[in-house]
Amino acid sequence: MVIASLTDEEALALHYDWTGLWARDNQLHPPGDWRVWLLLAGRGFGKTRTGAEWVREQVESGKARRIALVARSAADARDVMVEGESGILAVCPPWCKPKYEPSKRRLTWPNGAIATTYSADEPNLLRGPQHDAAWADERAAWRYDDAWDQLMFGLRLGADPRCVVTTTPRPTKAIRELIADPKTYVTRGSTYDNRANLAEAFLETIIKRYEGTRLGRQELNAEILDDVEGALWTMAGIDATRVQQEPDDLLRVVVGVDPAVTSGEASNETGIVVCAMQGRGKDAEFFVLEDYSLKASPDGWARRAVQAFEAWDADIVVGEVNNGGDLVEHVIRTVAPRIPFKAVRASRGKQKRAEPVAALWEQGRAHVVGNLPELETQMTTWVPGLDEDESPDRMDAMVWAMTELMGGSSTPTTMRLPKGASRIAPWRGL
Repeated sequence: MVIASLTDEEALALHYDWTGLWARDNQLHPPGDWRVWLLLAGRGFGKTRTGAEWVREQVESGKARRIALVARSAADARDVMVEGESGILAVCPPWCKPKYEPSKRRLTWPNGAIATTYSADEPNLLRGPQHDAAWADERAAWRYDDAWDQLMFGLRLGADPRCVVTTTPRPTKAIRELIADPKTYVTRGSTYDNRANLAEAFLETIIKRYEGTRLGRQELNAEILDDVEGALWTMAGIDATRVQQEPDDLLRVVVGVDPAVTSGEASNETGIVVCAMQGRGKDAEFFVLEDYSLKASPDGWARRAVQAFEAWDADIVVGEVNNGGDLVEHVIRTVAPRIPFKAVRASRGKQKRAEPVAALWEQGRAHVVGNLPELETQMTTWVPGLDEDESPDRMDAMVWAMTELMGGSSTPTTMRLPKGASRIAPWRGL
């Protein structure tokens, strides 16, 4: 009855009353002297809404005039932070809605405040610009730590510049350092906190499937998990040899593919990972350059593999054919008929294939370039003997590529080049 008696203006004001009506306590920014508010929360918690509402409050209160909006990619900044269902355009009321200019990556509010979107994949864009507030989304998934460093260097306007970080946690060095920083205020939340607002289909499928699992503890409960006992890789080991930029004098570049032979909703991903080698023999160093893995149809992942090959000017695509057989080569050649392709067949267990590759990290000779969170999660959570039937597709693709760089598989393989092609000829000129 009370709501029915409201005027249109009063009802509209009620609809946009985030702090007084709609927000849960753990979605309200904390009091006190903090530089970074780190919101570690599970999927569906309402992290995006919280970040967008914080930006709105900073603008409407006059506390912020220049705001940085930084996401993992330019598409995420646009599709999630700005245009998403819980993004800035959706949460701002009509009387204080910003003008969005996608070509300029800019939102401008009626009071003159300006927010600019940035991609964490392009750290150099953050060199120079200054801000008095920032929203960093999915920090645990950023590829380059330099993007965070440049954001912090530029957060120097006004009397009290602050940043909110909304992210699903991963046991990365970057997240652990943020938590340990005395100027960071940490708020934790889980998917279950927002259960009343989540679709039943989500609750029935996602939660039922992952509840109680290690992935569920991370993605639903927002736990930062320690290394898995028995795993071949540890986060400390990966961090110890991590580099932020690939060297210029790479000797070979290989694209490894671990294909999914189905493309339904329950299908596995197709692992597509680019690796490279610098030097020879005992002096050789190995680099994981990029992770192109995805869930797609055979045509979709084949095009993605070719995209990876072209982007890195690779020498060869190496693909596992245990499940797909000739289909794997066929779909890739349908996209790029003359691409150099090598079929590899797994006749030994994953452990025997992966151990020599893992040893490269122990020797300090293998390096992840930047951060590849999904791949690193598979590497540090797969346990030989316990998870032989699991399909860590990204890890498998990386192992196949590394094995090729180390000198080829220990099992018989077939090297296939287009008819009449020279082994040393660039594939595009064949």
